[in-house]
Amino acid sequence: MENSYPKKIQRLRDLNGFGPKSEDIFAQIGIYSVDEFMQADPYQLYKRLLPIKGIGMNSIYAMIGARENISWLDVARDRKTEILMTLDDMGLAPKKKKAKKKLVMK
Repeated sequence: MENSYPKKIQRLRDLNGFGPKSEDIFAQIGIYSVDEFMQADPYQLYKRLLPIKGIGMNSIYAMIGARENISWLDVARDRKTEILMTLDDMGLAPKKKKAKKKLVMK
């Protein structure tokens, strides 16, 4: 993965789409530096982050966007199917919620 940032980024919070909360979340799984983040597979990071409350699909989009210096919204729009298929292969795809049956009163 080629780093597409124009200069070396020193802190996780300075990556595209990240902030101080991102640094706190990654610290929970032992990722403290940009180099550690960039060397890790985003899907494996997602797997390790899943038990943390609030981690969902936007998290994987943000990680991929941060690695490539693009908006997580662009990742979600352009690569959602590809990402979902990869997560599904790993057994990590979000489960579809079952539609609730409506109770009809007569």
